[in-house]
Amino acid sequence: MNAIDFSDPATIAFLTEALRAAGVKGLQISRPDGQLRIVISGEGGAQVAALRAPGSPPVVVKAPLAGHFCAEHPAAAVTPQTLPRSVSDADLLGFIRVGHVLLPLRAGRSGVLTRLLAEPGALVGFGDPLFEIELPS
Repeated sequence: MNAIDFSDPATIAFLTEALRAAGVKGLQISRPDGQLRIVISGEGGAQVAALRAPGSPPVVVKAPLAGHFCAEHPAAAVTPQTLPRSVSDADLLGFIRVGHVLLPLRAGRSGVLTRLLAEPGALVGFGDPLFEIELPS
């Protein structure tokens, strides 16, 4: 029997839907390589948190679609980001610009933003690495 791949979004979606259907309010799975926590909230929402194991590599925030990477809002005064800096899961890290539309990029995890992995203004593709976040141990 193969181990369940908790990094696979399809697996997480399946587990979340199974928990919701069973009326379970949450689940936490701990393994030597990390932890996974799924909390079912009201109105059909769910929160999924993957917590890294001590000594594991940082989380990489990737581009959700192709476009031009903006580390700051284009209308803002140009000030380079000071790194490293603490971020919360809801913090805005930058944008992907497609034409005149800006898609906000949120950290998605709390930790320390340590590296910018794409050049501001660069054309990036779906899944290209943009930021690196060190998670607390």
